[in-house]
Amino acid sequence: MSGTAQPMPFSMPMFRSFVPERIRPWMYVFIAFTFQFSGGLYLGTLNQMMGETTLMRKDLLMCLYANLAGMAIYFPLLFRMKFRFTNKTLLCGAATGVLLCNLLAPHITFLPLLWLVCFIEGMCKIQGTFECMSNIQLWMTPTRDFTVFFPMLHIVILGSMQLSDLLATYLMYYYHWDYMQWFICGIMMIDLLILTVCTRHFRMFKKFPLFGVDWLGAVLWAMLLLEIAYLFNYGDWYDWWNSSVICQLSVVIIVTLFFCVWRMLTIRHPYYEPKMWTYRHLLPVFILITLVEMFLATEHVLEEVYLEEVMHYGTMTSVQLDWPALVGVLAGCLFAYWWMHIRRFNYLRLIIIGLGGIICYLLGNYFLISSDIHISQLYLPIFCRGFAYAVLSATFMTCLEEIMSFQHFFQALSVFNMLHMVMGGVVGAAIYTRGLAYYLPDNMARYGAAINNVVSSRMLINIPHYMETFMSQMTEISVKQIYGWTAYACVFLFLLFLLYDAPIRRELKQIPSWQKIRKMVAESFAGKNK
Repeated sequence: MSGTAQPMPFSMPMFRSFVPERIRPWMYVFIAFTFQFSGGLYLGTLNQMMGETTLMRKDLLMCLYANLAGMAIYFPLLFRMKFRFTNKTLLCGAATGVLLCNLLAPHITFLPLLWLVCFIEGMCKIQGTFECMSNIQLWMTPTRDFTVFFPMLHIVILGSMQLSDLLATYLMYYYHWDYMQWFICGIMMIDLLILTVCTRHFRMFKKFPLFGVDWLGAVLWAMLLLEIAYLFNYGDWYDWWNSSVICQLSVVIIVTLFFCVWRMLTIRHPYYEPKMWTYRHLLPVFILITLVEMFLATEHVLEEVYLEEVMHYGTMTSVQLDWPALVGVLAGCLFAYWWMHIRRFNYLRLIIIGLGGIICYLLGNYFLISSDIHISQLYLPIFCRGFAYAVLSATFMTCLEEIMSFQHFFQALSVFNMLHMVMGGVVGAAIYTRGLAYYLPDNMARYGAAINNVVSSRMLINIPHYMETFMSQMTEISVKQIYGWTAYACVFLFLLFLLYDAPIRRELKQIPSWQKIRKMVAESFAGKNK
């Protein structure tokens, strides 16, 4: 793991000889983008799907959380799969899995089965992305420098997220919501054609069997993640712990957590090793990414309520905000690259800058939100949101790699993404939904007290029209209040960082070669089996 290791020469021997060397890595960049475009169901099509199916918004959001959970839980298996199967086998299998899941998802109405399909699609999605990006890592950074790799990786991941939402919305508007599934199936068939014609089965190292993998532990942790996501996603629908369903689910979560921890502490090769949790600074990173995701969950609750209920924007109007978000993502990734790699500045201060971006987003929306503004006035806060998200995502992953040994890095990355992609967002959305459920009736009671028959008769107003305007105004005030409280919390966290500002080492350790990684894994199992 020494930083003095010589850079390995870049080559892609899995390609057939007729494929030009220069375009080989770009073909894998293209395939990585296609995998990141995919999903079980797509947020841009939710409104039309709800209109044509019996599914609620919460049902469809649960599909999204299941997809993200599949991606998060699969991280510890990525290298084991890489050492067991060839690159062509893994990419063809992942593309086939994504294709089949997108064919099946629009026709499934049984929710648990639909969630399972979305979960499997997430596993295939991350497997395909990892295989592509891990094979071009030396092309991106010959010294395996993660201050280069992670910002560039997030251009692919976060950029694809925005473009996928744009594409899904346009296909839904001009054609039908299931055309996005057909589009993904089409590009997966293109991937399979490229892989079949242009690549061959090639091994850089001896095949390593899949022994010692804690499959039951993986299932238990996945169940725990999905149970928590279900609790916070449907909690408001069931009226939280006033419902027997939520009470019973809470007991099930506690029991599942007990078995997860018990298995982790008692078996030889647990899915998450106990030592992984003992690294210094690991828990603060986990807590911080959860809080950041909770702040950014305003996008999926407060923003949508404001755009739909106050501004009465249609889907095609609201989706215009994806463009400044995309520009912000690109700017954030490039800024993180400049800060960490070119200038080698302090990482903690980069996190402070990211938090400052979130504050600008929250305060910008707080001061701008009104029924009288033009949509272009929201571009700057949305840009700040995309910028902050990109900066913090790349920085947190770089810090995580720095504080972990490679043996536990992908286990920690799995837990990190559980919090990053699922837990923070679903908990934050539940808090904001609960806040709206409190503030909206409260504001209606306060301001509605001035409305009575005598006053309305003197004002000679149209009561139905006035009440519609009144409801929009109360929603606007309620959204403003919650944005304000969220901004207070983010400013408080920002001030804590300013007080804690301290130097962090700037010389990053390098990731070992694939041969060394395979040797380390084999030796760890051989040592534990003696």
